Formats: sequence, C-alpha cells, structure tokens
Amino acid sequence: MNHGAEILTVIFIFAGTMATLGCFTGIVTTWIKYRAKRVVSADLTARLGEISDRMAKLDNAVDAMAIEVERISEGQRFVTKVLAERGTAPALPDAARAGGSAPRH
Repeated sequence: MNHGAEILTVIFIFAGTMATLGCFTGIVTTWIKYRAKRVVSADLTARLGEISDRMAKLDNAVDAMAIEVERISEGQRFVTKVLAERGTAPALPDAARAGGSAPRH
C-alpha cells in the first residue's frame, strides 16, 4: 500500500470513531435527560398533590372561620336590637350620676 492510502484509512477510521462516539454521547445524554425528567415529574406530582391537600385544608379552615364570624355578627345584631328596644333607660342610676359618688378606677 502506498503512503497516501494509509493516511486516508487512518482519517476514515478516526472520523468513524468520532462519529460513533458522538452518537453514543448523544444517546446517553438523551437517556439521562429523559430519566431525570421522569424523576422530577414524579417528585413534582407528589409535591403538587401535597400542596393540593394543604390548600383543601386551608379552604375548610377559612370556611369554618367565615361561619363563626357570621355567628358573631348575628349575636351583635341581636344585642343591638335588644338594646334599641329597651329604650333610652340610663345605664347608671340617677343618684350615681348626679352626686358623682361613683367610684373612679
């Protein structure tokens, strides 16, 4: 064989080896990305489920507080109505108001 053919053979072998290594690296990289994405998706799905559960509990707690606040406001309306129906009766007896004998705190 002549010297030019040997160099051409070495170049082809080198180019073929580089192409093979490039393809192999691409396949391995793609597999790693796919696997990492799948693991992250499973973790993300679990975390989203946990967040959804916590949001449902928070929603229930807010609803319970809204009911209690409504009960408080109904009580306040009732007390206001009872006080309004009483009339303008003084809160303190006349003697305590006029003489100023009510104890000071």
